[in-house]
Amino acid sequence: MKINEKTKDIIEWIVCILIALILALLIRYYIGTPTIVQMRSMYPTLEPGQRLILNRMTRTFNEMPERGDIITFEAPSTKHVSADEYDSNNVIARYENEPTGWFGKFVYYFLEIGKESYIKRVIGLPGDHVQIKDGKVYINGSELDEPYLQDNVTTEMIYGGVYSDLIVPENCVFAMGDNRDGSTDCREFGCIPLEKIEGKVWIRFWPFNLFGKVD
Repeated sequence: MKINEKTKDIIEWIVCILIALILALLIRYYIGTPTIVQMRSMYPTLEPGQRLILNRMTRTFNEMPERGDIITFEAPSTKHVSADEYDSNNVIARYENEPTGWFGKFVYYFLEIGKESYIKRVIGLPGDHVQIKDGKVYINGSELDEPYLQDNVTTEMIYGGVYSDLIVPENCVFAMGDNRDGSTDCREFGCIPLEKIEGKVWIRFWPFNLFGKVD
């Protein structure tokens, strides 16, 4: 069966569009992607409505972020661990609603449809002894210098958080928002596994007057 020129052109356009979509998805998942700040948990460093570029290469190569990096990660299924539920032998955040089947995993992890993410700053790295006391953060017994916080900001265990004194497990991080009084973070749900980290904040491109690398 001979294909006429018009049909051939349509097929070629469809193939080009599919290739472009696949390349865009691969770049978004493995290299970098734009995102919008939704909440005030990182205020004043980041504010709602600001637009960022996430560096996905850390996830692609399974690299551990550095202390002070701002990361995004999959939100735990359990957002708050009560004192009755707290287990000092397991301080890793709980992820209990994992999708099943290849299609469900593709939609959730690759397309990120229905997936909730948090944006926080890395405070503790594997093996670190993290302590929150007297309104300050201590790493391995030394007070952590946090120049990114506003003046007079203290770090307290808000919302009944229980993770105030722990050793960060292997391949995990302890992260908090810069807006310590308005951030749901590792103080409440525990440490984040490396495989749940989605990317590192790289560039803020909106608003234009704040364009540049984010620290």
